[in-house]
Amino acid sequence: MKFTIYITLFFASLSSFAQQALVTGKVYGENNEAIPYAKIFHIDGTQKKAALSDSEGKYHLQVPAEKEITIYFESYFFKSKTFTLTLNANETKELNVQLISLAVEKIEKRDEINILELPVLNAKIPSPTGNFEDLLKTQAGVSSSSELSSGYSVRGGNFDENLVYVNDIEVYRPFLARAGQQEGLSFINSDLVEQVKFSAGGFDAKYGDKLSSVLDITYKRPHEFGGSFSGSFLGGTAHIEGISKNSRFTYLTGMRYRNNAYLLNGLGTKGEYRPIFIDVQSYFTYNVTDTWEISFLGSFAKNSFTMVPETRETNFGPINQTLKLRVFFDGQEISEYETYFGAITSTHRPNRNTEIKFINSIFRTFEEERFDIQGQYFLDAVENDPSSEDYGESAFNLGVGTFLNHARNRLDALVYNSSVKARHKPNPTSEWLYGISGQYESINDKLREWEMLDSSGYLLPRLPDSVDYVNAAAQPYQTIELNRVFASTNSVQSSRISGYVQYNKRVLNEKLITFKDSTFESIRRIEYSLGLRSNYWTFNNQNVMSPRASITVKPRWYYLKDSTITRKDFNYRFSTGFYYQPPFYREFRGFNGDLNPEIRAQKSIHFVLGADYIFEMWGRPFKYTAEVYYKHLLDIIPFEIDNVRIRYYATNNAKGYAAGVDQKIFGEFIEGIDSWFTLSFMKTEEDILDDFYREYYNADGEQIYPGFTNNFNNVVADSATIFPGYIPRPTDQRINFGIFFQDHMPKHWNTEKVNWETFKVYLALQFGTPLPFGPPTQQRYQDVFRTPSYRRVDIGFSKELLVNRDRLSEQSFWHNVKGMSITLEVFNLLDVNNTSNYTWIKDASNLYYAVPNHLTARRLNLKLMVNF
Repeated sequence: MKFTIYITLFFASLSSFAQQALVTGKVYGENNEAIPYAKIFHIDGTQKKAALSDSEGKYHLQVPAEKEITIYFESYFFKSKTFTLTLNANETKELNVQLISLAVEKIEKRDEINILELPVLNAKIPSPTGNFEDLLKTQAGVSSSSELSSGYSVRGGNFDENLVYVNDIEVYRPFLARAGQQEGLSFINSDLVEQVKFSAGGFDAKYGDKLSSVLDITYKRPHEFGGSFSGSFLGGTAHIEGISKNSRFTYLTGMRYRNNAYLLNGLGTKGEYRPIFIDVQSYFTYNVTDTWEISFLGSFAKNSFTMVPETRETNFGPINQTLKLRVFFDGQEISEYETYFGAITSTHRPNRNTEIKFINSIFRTFEEERFDIQGQYFLDAVENDPSSEDYGESAFNLGVGTFLNHARNRLDALVYNSSVKARHKPNPTSEWLYGISGQYESINDKLREWEMLDSSGYLLPRLPDSVDYVNAAAQPYQTIELNRVFASTNSVQSSRISGYVQYNKRVLNEKLITFKDSTFESIRRIEYSLGLRSNYWTFNNQNVMSPRASITVKPRWYYLKDSTITRKDFNYRFSTGFYYQPPFYREFRGFNGDLNPEIRAQKSIHFVLGADYIFEMWGRPFKYTAEVYYKHLLDIIPFEIDNVRIRYYATNNAKGYAAGVDQKIFGEFIEGIDSWFTLSFMKTEEDILDDFYREYYNADGEQIYPGFTNNFNNVVADSATIFPGYIPRPTDQRINFGIFFQDHMPKHWNTEKVNWETFKVYLALQFGTPLPFGPPTQQRYQDVFRTPSYRRVDIGFSKELLVNRDRLSEQSFWHNVKGMSITLEVFNLLDVNNTSNYTWIKDASNLYYAVPNHLTARRLNLKLMVNF
C-alpha cells in the first residue's frame, strides 16, 4: 500500500514538473539602462516563485504551463508592471519589460546615502534675484533672511560653511560683499543645470572640508541643438547648446544680464541705484576616443554696484513709543567684483567599471569697494495720540547728529587647484572612490575703513574741547578721534593638500513569511559607506583627519490578501563623521585686519538619523522625509553677521552645538507637477570660553546703570564677574517653514478656443522665526535682542503660448520654437517689511537706538521665456 502511494506521488511530481514553462528577458529603464535586482514573480495559490534580474537586467523565471498566470515586475523607485499570459508546456517566452520611474523618485531619489537629488524645474521659482540658490531656500534645514542674497544657512551654519561644486569643481562667493544688493549673480546658471544634488549634513568623505552642507551641480551634456532666452523688467538670459554630427563634441554657453535698479528703488534708502551684473559661462566636451574625454568649463562675471543715496525715513519702535529717523545723505558707494574661472578636465574610462578624472582649475577675483557717505540724521519721537492734530508727526526731537563712513578696500585672490579623482567598481555591489588634490592660494588684501560719529555738536567718543585746556599753548590743536578704524595690508600665500578614500557596498537580503490567508514578504537592501579624508594646510602646519561612515536600510514590504498586493517602501539611514573646516582668508582676519597665524580648523561631529516613506495619495506617489540631527562643534571661530557680511573674531575660542528636526513632504499635489512643503526645528548655541563681564552694585545692592540709576546712588560698593556661558549663535533661527507649490487650471475647463490648462501658478513661501542681534560692540554676550520674523511670499502667474505648434507650417519661424510662456511675478506679495540688519545711532543722552534696515517692498515683474 505504501509502495503504491510512493509510486503515485512520484509520477504526479514528474507530471507536475513536466507542466512547466520558462519566461526570460531583460528589465530596463526609460533610457534603456539595465535595471539590476528587479523582482520578477508570480503567485500560485499561497506559493510565490520569484527571480531577480542580474547586473545586466536579465532574468529567468519558471512558471506553470497550460494555465493563465500573472507575472509581476517590481524594482525600487519604479512603477510595477503586470503581464497575464498562458504558456504551453516546455515553452520559452521572451518578455523584455521597460519600467517607468516613480514620479516622486525620478525627481527626488537617493543614489547615494546622504545626498538627495533635487528636481530641476521647468519653471523657475519666482525670485527677485533669479539666482539658482532660491531653490534651496525652500528645502528642509535651509534658511535665509534676505531675498537679495544667494547665501543660505544650513542647520545653524553660516554662509561660508557650504560647499558648492559645479562638475566636481569647487566655486566661491564674493569676499567683500556686505549687503545682498551688492552680490549680484551667483556662479550657478540655472539654464545650464542638468542635475542637482544636495546634502544638509552627514555627507561622504569624497566631498570637501566644510562644516554644514554640499551642493553638487552637474551641467548639461546636450543631445541636440537648442537654446532659450528670457527677458523681464530686471534683465535677461540666453543660452545655446548643441552637439556635432559625429556626436563627439558638445557645446553649452549661457549669458546673463541683471539690473536690479527697479527692485532696489523699493528700499528704505531713496537714491540713485546703478546695479549692473553680467555673466558668461561655457561648457565644452570632446570625446577624443571612446575611452577618453576632455572638457572645459569657463566663466567670466562682472558685478558692479553703484549707489548715490539721498534720503531715508524710517519709523520704528513699539506702538506706545514710536520713533522716526530721518537721514539726508551726501556721497556715494561703488562696489565692483570681477571674477574669472576656468577648468580643464580629462576623463579616462579604461573599462566600464573604472573612471579616472584629472582636473585643473583656476579662480581669480578682483574685488573693490569705495564709499564716502555722510548722513545727517534727526531722531524724533512720534505723536501717538490719535486725538491729536499732530498724530503721526514728530512730537519732539531726541537727537541730531552726523556720521561719515569711509572705505577704500581692495582684494585680489588667486586659487589654483589640481586634483585626481578615481572611481572603481570591482563588482555590481561594491565601489571604491579615491582622490587627491593640491591647491595654491594667493591673497592680497588692503583694508582702509573708518567711521566718524558726531552727535549734538560733539564727536563721539568726545574729547575735551578748548574750554577744558589748562595750557592752550601746550595743546594748540585738538585731535579728532574716529569711532572705528580698520587699516591693514596683508599678503598671504599658502598651499593645501587633501585626499580621500571611500568604500561603498550594497547588500540585498530577502525573507518570506507565510501565515494563514496572507503572505508577507520583506525585501531589504542594505547600503553602507566608509570613508576617510585628510587635509593639510601650510599656513598653520595643521593636518586633520576626517573619518566618516553611513548606513541605509531600504526595506520593502509586500502584503498579499484576497489576491491584492499592497507595497510599502521605506528608507532608514544613519550617518556620522568628523567634519573639519580649515580656515579660508576671512576666517583668520580679525576685525582690525590683523591675521592670526595660530588659527586652527573648526570641527563638527555630525550625527544624522533619517527616514523616507513613499506612499500613495489620490492615486499618485508621495514621499515624506524626516531627519533628526545633532552637531557637536569644537574649536569654532565666533562670528557676527551684518546683513550678508560675516565678521570673524579670528580665534578658536568657542565650542557649541546645533540640534534639530527637518521634515519634508514631496509629490504631485496637482497631477503632473511637483510641489513640496518643509518644516524645520533647530537650536544652536555656543560658549565663548574666555568671555566675561563685570556688574557693579551700590550700597543698597542695586545694580548700577549709568544714566539710569539715581545719581546719588552710583557709588560702587560691590561687583561680580559674570561668565555668560552658552548663548545663541547668530544663526539660531528656531523654526523654518517653506513651500513651493505649483498649480494649473483644470483640464475639464479646456475648450476648442481656450486651453485653460496652459494657465499656471507658482508660489514660493518662506517663514523664519527671529534671529539674534546686538549692539556693534564686538561682545557676543550682548546679542540678546531678536529681529522680527522673516515672512515672504512670491507668486508667479504664467500662460503657455504656441500650444498648437503642430498646426504650424514647417517653414514657419515659430515651428522651431519648442515652448514660449509669459509670466507675471509678484514679489513680496504681502508687502512685509522684513529686516536685513540694524543701524545703531545715539541720541543726545548718549543712548543707542537700533534702527531697522528693511528689505525689498512689493514689486511686479513681467517675464517672457522662449525655448527653441
